[in-house]
Amino acid sequence: MSITQERKQELIKEYATAEGDTGSPEVQVAVLSERIKNLTEHLKEHKKDFHSRRGLLIMVGQRRRLLDYVKSKDVKRYEGLVQRLGLRR
Repeated sequence: MSITQERKQELIKEYATAEGDTGSPEVQVAVLSERIKNLTEHLKEHKKDFHSRRGLLIMVGQRRRLLDYVKSKDVKRYEGLVQRLGLRR
């Protein structure tokens, strides 16, 4: 369900806007998206795991708020991020 430290470092390197950047919205959205993907796979197998489902909904809401923030600051940055992550919105 959780992502490995190595995978998280890969995501940080890929989506960082500058060297040593770990807190930009792009990095946060990328890490959340990976966690959401893993948790979605978990819930396909464990359909009655409602505690994890609640956590998934919280993460989806957090990602949505971060994406709204990026969109309010720079629409091109938002569109590029959504395209790179392959999100539907």
